[in-house]
Amino acid sequence: MTAQSLILLTVFLAVLLALAWPLGKLLTRVGEGAGCRIPGMGWLARVEQLIYRVAGVNPAEGQGWKAYAASLLLFSVIGALVTYGLQRVQAWLPLNPQAMANVSPDSAFDTAVSFVANTNWQGYSGEQTMSYLTQMLVLAGQNFFSAATGIAVAYALIRGFASRSAKSIGNFWVDLTRSTLYVLLPLSLLLAVFLMAQGVIQNFQPYQQVQLLDPVSYSQPKTGADGQPLKDAQGQPVLENLSTSTQTIAMGPVASQEAIKMLGTNGGGFFNANSAHPYENPTALSNFVQMLAIFLIPTALCFAFGRMVGDQRQGWAVLGAMTVLFVICTCVVMGAEQTAHPGLQALNIDQSAGYMEGKETRFGVSASALFVAVTTAASCGAVNAMHDSLTPLGGLVPMLLMQFGEVIFGGVGSGLYGMLVFAIMAVFIAGLMIGRTPEYLGKKIQSHEMKMTAIAILVTPTLVLAGTAIAVLCEAGRAGIANPGAHGFAEILYAFSSAANNNGSAFAGLSANTPFYNTLLAIAMWFGRFAMIVPILAIAGSLAGKQRLEANAGTMPTHGGMFIGLLCGVVVLVGVLNYVPALALGPVVEHLQLYAQ
Repeated sequence: MTAQSLILLTVFLAVLLALAWPLGKLLTRVGEGAGCRIPGMGWLARVEQLIYRVAGVNPAEGQGWKAYAASLLLFSVIGALVTYGLQRVQAWLPLNPQAMANVSPDSAFDTAVSFVANTNWQGYSGEQTMSYLTQMLVLAGQNFFSAATGIAVAYALIRGFASRSAKSIGNFWVDLTRSTLYVLLPLSLLLAVFLMAQGVIQNFQPYQQVQLLDPVSYSQPKTGADGQPLKDAQGQPVLENLSTSTQTIAMGPVASQEAIKMLGTNGGGFFNANSAHPYENPTALSNFVQMLAIFLIPTALCFAFGRMVGDQRQGWAVLGAMTVLFVICTCVVMGAEQTAHPGLQALNIDQSAGYMEGKETRFGVSASALFVAVTTAASCGAVNAMHDSLTPLGGLVPMLLMQFGEVIFGGVGSGLYGMLVFAIMAVFIAGLMIGRTPEYLGKKIQSHEMKMTAIAILVTPTLVLAGTAIAVLCEAGRAGIANPGAHGFAEILYAFSSAANNNGSAFAGLSANTPFYNTLLAIAMWFGRFAMIVPILAIAGSLAGKQRLEANAGTMPTHGGMFIGLLCGVVVLVGVLNYVPALALGPVVEHLQLYAQ
């Protein structure tokens, strides 16, 4: 790992903390409910009240956890139906200068679930599939709503810890409205303006056809009638040679979607190349700011958590555990990608650039590797490099970061509430070790909380491993694999790890836009999101109804280095042990094969 990489990582974390600290204060006030005015945004209070009146919501009325969960699920189901419906009729709607056809039922279903679940898995090519209206109205719209939903759940769980014998954990409609109105919209506006200044496009023009200076010849895999690549007798793709003298340059309202894509840890790109596309990510500065945007709200929510429970040290402890795990994983992926391929080490060539295959040449190995770690530590899914081209160990790290449960910073809201679930598990294990009832933030952790914690922790490994097994066993699943052996297995494992953990990034190399994968991945995305949220809301409701006990001499401190170490250990052991056999069959075997050749 080079000095340049260390400096980049250090500067990134320092700037992140400087920006997240004041944002944490704003998030605290937003989470305090409809009666709390936001300094400098008083004029938005009238808009907020208008929304409540139009929606028929009483902002002063609290909800128990069941009502909160029912409201959340109802809102998500309606959002999925609207997103699905618009894709199916986009050909007959305005703002479609390229005359994009209606999206197929299975792809529309997969995309609708993906964006509602804050996963933003894209089995399609954005600039070749979606109209401007679809991109703006439902895809960008769900980027806001799914992110606000995650923040709302985090607020509900924090209130469960902070409340004293309360029946309410807040009001979902209020949390959704305030998170969108006071946090996501203003930040997205600022970031969109910045991105446009950097060169990200924002227009409604038709695509531009331009003449190339020299004709370009290229090869691409042939596809059959079913859209799948044709293979020869040896199982290799059949290639066809083509030539072109023109290029089509896609246009569209990109900056507005790019901003919320990053801030909401959504990751769904306007273009298929995502953040490697110069119209989404044009400069080294935009690349750095986009990484900051991914981590900004998850980091700030840790500070808001500390303020809302009345002990800022608790927020620092959670953030400390996230940072320790993130730095370790980032150093591994940076080191792996700065090591030349073993097949090239014996050659007399300059290896100082590191392993450049699949990297964004404008940014280099360090910035690309950091982006890999950031986007998979957070449940974002935006990419500026081809994960399929990473070294086996470099590809192992982003897979692990997702399989931790997206709790190392994680998504907006989901990273914090996921880490708090592991904190409950940590104090439970510590309580067993010292022989006393476990407590966290003055609330006793009893059998009900532990049952819900177990469900929340185990649901995603079940979806990942079961989905991978089904795909490997079925012919329709194996048909999408572009690479044989361990790497092909890793592509499938990565896809289901990304879907079930609501990340959305793809290892690539897997042809996943098929009825089989669209259906199976959509199931993993839906239950990976909501089968975790419901138990967490149940925990919040149970904790809210308990008295908050005062700390005493026997209370285990949950804000020091010992607890941070315990929390990191629980995340690693509990979060990843389920995946060890599968990882051994994928990237671990591939790494050993690489050096055995």
